[in-house]
Amino acid sequence: MRFKAPDSWKPRIVAFCCHWCTYTGADLAGLNRMNYPADVRVLRVPCSGRINPQFVIEALNKGCDAVLVCGCHPGDCHYVSGNYYTRRRMLIFKRLLEFEGLEPERFQVRWISGAEAGKFRDTVTEVCEQIRKLGPLHKDEVPFVPADLAKGGDRA
Repeated sequence: MRFKAPDSWKPRIVAFCCHWCTYTGADLAGLNRMNYPADVRVLRVPCSGRINPQFVIEALNKGCDAVLVCGCHPGDCHYVSGNYYTRRRMLIFKRLLEFEGLEPERFQVRWISGAEAGKFRDTVTEVCEQIRKLGPLHKDEVPFVPADLAKGGDRA
C-alpha cells in the first residue's frame, strides 16, 4: 500500500549478500570509493542458499521497506548449487508475497559476482530509487506533518 511520505523520509532496505560473491562486490565498491545510497544495510551470509524466507518476512515485519537477496551468478556458487536452490525457492516466495499484496519492487533477487562492484552500486541505487517512489511499507512510519497538508499532499 502506498502512502505519501515526507521529503525527509528515507527507506530502510536490507540486503542479504553472499559472502563469496556479492559481499565481495560490495566491499570492492567501497574500496573503489563508489558512491551508493546509505539506505541499504548489507548483511553477509555464507551463501544465498542459506537465506530462509522467514528472514525476509522478519525484516519486513521489523520495519524494513524492502529486502534485496544477492548471490553468485547461477553456476558460480562456491557451494556448487546454493544459488540454484535460492533461485527456485525465492521465485516461489516472491510470487507468494505478490499474491499477498506486496509490491514486487519490495523483494528482489539479484546475481552479482565479486568483480562486479559497479553492478552492485547500480543495483543498490536502482532499488533505493524504486522504494523511494513507492514510499514506506508501513503507514505508521509516516509521521503526520501539517505542512504536508498545506502543500496539498495526499496522505493515502
